Amino acid sequence: MAHTEQTRIAFVCVQNAGRSQMATAFARRERDRRGVGDRIDVVTGGTDPADHVHDEVVDVMRESGFDLAENTPRTIDQDEIMDVDIVVTMGCSAEGICPMTWRGDARDWDLDDPDGRPFDEVRAIRDDIEARVVELFDELVSSEASN
Repeated sequence: MAHTEQTRIAFVCVQNAGRSQMATAFARRERDRRGVGDRIDVVTGGTDPADHVHDEVVDVMRESGFDLAENTPRTIDQDEIMDVDIVVTMGCSAEGICPMTWRGDARDWDLDDPDGRPFDEVRAIRDDIEARVVELFDELVSSEASN
């Protein structure tokens, strides 16, 4: 089956230093595991990015096989959002991120911010994000199969 269009997903939060970084790492892994890299693109950013990924996030993601130590939080702006099909915010809604003219799919996962939390809490947030990413890819891949 030939696919000509790519679905773009953006994982967005204010600082782009925790939840959205974890979601992006899991999404890229899921995309590669499922062999859909030619059909699904993943981007991330924040509305007011931090200087670095939170240390506790780096540590718990290392436990899952990811090295986020060198990742740099980045800005995502409305021009970039206009080219995205699905915006997933981490608990800070898409209001102020998605312009009024944007007609894509905006979802808010309403996750706790891992910054400064004990490792067990950060691990729970990480595991929740991983499960949600897998569910999102189940949805995307099954909808592609039915088209």
